Amino acid sequence: MQLSYAQIPRRRASLMDIKEVFRFVAPRVREAAIKTADQLNHLGIRYALAGGLAVGAHGYIRATTVVDFLVGEEAFEHQGSLVAFKAGVPIEVDGVLIDYLSPTSLGPQMEETLDHPPVSEGLAIVPIEALVYMKLVAKRRKDLVDIIELVKVGADVNRVRNYLRQYASDLAPLFEELVNEALAE
Repeated sequence: MQLSYAQIPRRRASLMDIKEVFRFVAPRVREAAIKTADQLNHLGIRYALAGGLAVGAHGYIRATTVVDFLVGEEAFEHQGSLVAFKAGVPIEVDGVLIDYLSPTSLGPQMEETLDHPPVSEGLAIVPIEALVYMKLVAKRRKDLVDIIELVKVGADVNRVRNYLRQYASDLAPLFEELVNEALAE
């Protein structure tokens, strides 16, 4: 008997693992993530996988067609008021869009995230507390649903609370609303 993906028991969020995500997403998305990470390493650019792939690595696996990375400022070239990607930074791999987030726009603590990110299968991934923070900042419904689902699979809520207390106390009330929503389901 084969179970559908929805019937497979969810893994606890505290056990970060990208393998299951790569079994679920389209092979071209997986390959785009791996090829981009290799290229960023080659260019000496610090990175951590973010977005839907990171959400999956932390326990809530969902479909995604885009690969998101948090990257260090070394990924960008500044020429006056013009900012461009450093030569060689891929923006698309085999038809898969690669999106980049700058730590500058998210707060100085995000640079620290890039210095020592957790790793799964050789890929750096944004830690859960920074990922939740990024999704709270974005405030898109999809991002808020990701937070609810991460809480439901066992994200370390206290770790996130401590992070928000330190870096973004103004986002704590929204996080608590989402935690309450998750616990009520």
